[in-house]
Amino acid sequence: MIEFAILILKIAVLIGVVLLHVAYVVYFERKVIGHMQARMGPMRVGWHGLLQPIADGIKLFFKEDIIPAQADKPIFYIAPVLGVVAALASFAVIPFWEKFSVVNLDIGLLYILALSSVGSYSIILAGWASNSKYSFLGGLRSSAQVISYEIAMGLSLVGVMMFAGSADLKQIVTAQHSLPFIFLQPIAFFVFVMAAIAETNRAPFDMPEAETELVAGYATEYSGMRFGLFFMAEYAGMFVMSSLAAVCFLGGWSGPDFWIFAHVPKAVWFLLKVYAFIFFYFWIRATLPRYRYDQLMNLGWKLFIPLALANIVITAFIKLLWV
Repeated sequence: MIEFAILILKIAVLIGVVLLHVAYVVYFERKVIGHMQARMGPMRVGWHGLLQPIADGIKLFFKEDIIPAQADKPIFYIAPVLGVVAALASFAVIPFWEKFSVVNLDIGLLYILALSSVGSYSIILAGWASNSKYSFLGGLRSSAQVISYEIAMGLSLVGVMMFAGSADLKQIVTAQHSLPFIFLQPIAFFVFVMAAIAETNRAPFDMPEAETELVAGYATEYSGMRFGLFFMAEYAGMFVMSSLAAVCFLGGWSGPDFWIFAHVPKAVWFLLKVYAFIFFYFWIRATLPRYRYDQLMNLGWKLFIPLALANIVITAFIKLLWV
């Protein structure tokens, strides 16, 4: 009974912390991109706009929830909730430091990959249920994009599992004690980063919601809090992918073991790596234009998947030579 209560407490704390970070990462993005474009970003609500995420949340909560007359209503209701649940459930297996993860699964890496696929169903179902051509095109683009880049992402992580000898995320971090895998798997890291951006539908691969072509893509017919749930799922997905990059390639909670760095808490090192990856998301959004859809597909099938396969072959040869 006590173990069950501790588990519920862990889940509640984790969800609260993640939602707080999701709210303020939107503020962080608007500030960073604003300064990159010689603007100030949010400044009106609170000191330097610090209360802007709370104001935005209240506004979305009280806005009218409009549902198209011809929409498939049950699926229209469920789609945004499915995305949020899939994103939040992924955090259950992520080790924030050696003594904290909600559950420790032997197949933690495969569990996250499976839930990232479930999250894409949210977009596909929203596009289909809205009974709008813009939403439907956004859903179709998302399904093709996820199929293409899910393969590249899965293959890029095979080399990591080969070096660690496990799909358990804690064991993967432990295997990087002497050297992070980014130095042993640079090709895999590059493919993973590109696939993570495409998986989360972020610029320059934000085809499912390309504003200049599809209004708001799959979310065109959504309003109020349901629209806010899609945003929440997208930003929570960015945290999941950033955490996965930190765990699989950057050494997880490990940091330099000398001077004052040795006294920095492990969780701080983990958060620094996650936020560095989040900053990279913002940086390329402010820097690169959106790709055409045919260019996106060509990159996925003709460059990233062959690169990931070549990396597996190279990793296998290295492992054979070491043995």
